[in-house]
Amino acid sequence: MQIWKHINISYNFTENTEEVSYTYRVTAPNVYARLMMDFQGFLQLSTWNPAMSEWNVFWLSSTDECDTYPSCNPTNSYCDANKMPRCNCIKGFVPGNPQERSLNNSFTECLRKTQLSCSGDGFSLMRKMKLPATTGAIVDKRIGVKECEEKCINNCNCTAFANTNIQDGGSGCVIWTSELTDIRSYADAGQDLYVR
Repeated sequence: MQIWKHINISYNFTENTEEVSYTYRVTAPNVYARLMMDFQGFLQLSTWNPAMSEWNVFWLSSTDECDTYPSCNPTNSYCDANKMPRCNCIKGFVPGNPQERSLNNSFTECLRKTQLSCSGDGFSLMRKMKLPATTGAIVDKRIGVKECEEKCINNCNCTAFANTNIQDGGSGCVIWTSELTDIRSYADAGQDLYVR
């Protein structure tokens, strides 16, 4: 548990087999705070000002468009804040309707160039990435990246894989078996994502 000293908030991140959660608690009496996501997908922490009878924004998450959820609407695409357009299809995918892109610099879907076959598929490496949303993902913290690749190859529904922990050369395995969403590219950090 860590404490945010400015307004006496303690917060805790929990990850176990039962849950992954973030909780916070205001520890000062007579201080009211709320953490909410606004309509654009940004988190904001506000405190109540009783003298003015209003909420004051104390903290706002990054205003980088790639940090919103989902950062790019079409599945199988990624967000890169340093490129224009910022949303692009993953390598091996193409915009479903190329005319859409020329009209308004956006698109509604990314389609696979060639359909997956259960044998002979390779992987495209995407470096310095925020990993996709984990809906439909399988996690095994006991194996490394080579075993993870084998597990993905042997699962005909596997669309991508990565390490769960990048420290000390990497460990653990996460496999996606659905379309990939909420991916972004970072300039300096991030994880390796192997897309089938």
